[in-house]
Amino acid sequence: MKRFWSGVDVAAGDGGWQVRLDGRAIRTVGGRAQVLPSRALADALAGEWAGQGEEIDPAAFVLRDMADYALDVIAPDPAAATAALLAYAETDTLCYRADPDEPLYRRQAEVWEPLLAGAEARWGLAFTRISGVIHRPQPPETLATLGTRLAGLDPFAMAALRNLAGLAASLTLGLLALEPGADHAALWYAANLEEEWQADLWGRETEAETRRERRGAQFLAAARFAALAGAS
Repeated sequence: MKRFWSGVDVAAGDGGWQVRLDGRAIRTVGGRAQVLPSRALADALAGEWAGQGEEIDPAAFVLRDMADYALDVIAPDPAAATAALLAYAETDTLCYRADPDEPLYRRQAEVWEPLLAGAEARWGLAFTRISGVIHRPQPPETLATLGTRLAGLDPFAMAALRNLAGLAASLTLGLLALEPGADHAALWYAANLEEEWQADLWGRETEAETRRERRGAQFLAAARFAALAGAS
């Protein structure tokens, strides 16, 4: 598709901020008014539009896609979004360890355990650790506490969390990435610990490295989206 606008700006309105193309406010993919919670996020979305060339690249609208998902999918049915996110807690990668006699287990304990134990202390819950790949359910009290925490998030934070948790295969890492001052590079390393372990043992493949770098950029973009949405 060809570029169909010349100017991009941001304006306040309808209880938030809107990106405008040639003076006309943008709507979401679902047809809703795209009202954003902060000027910082609106400016960032405006930057995506302004950065397009003569041919539109849909893949460049990373932040817009999350904003539209927040407004079109999460806002109308936050309970469904919460249930979908809780599924990542049931299979949280931080809880599934190698057998205790394996070297990988010690590395997981070094990197994952401080993150998991810190989350338990901060959020007042307890996770079940599992050695091996056989699924074991998390305590109902833990899931209930996490559900309450998720219910307190706004649709934009939940949209970011959907990407963060999905990319990391961990609700814990996703929630930690939303914390102020979070070390997102360290969290992404934790999410890829097993892949990094295998790569160090057997060598690195260009295709795998490229895929991991692309997914890492998506993780950082989701964390940036959440930060921008929460900016005053």
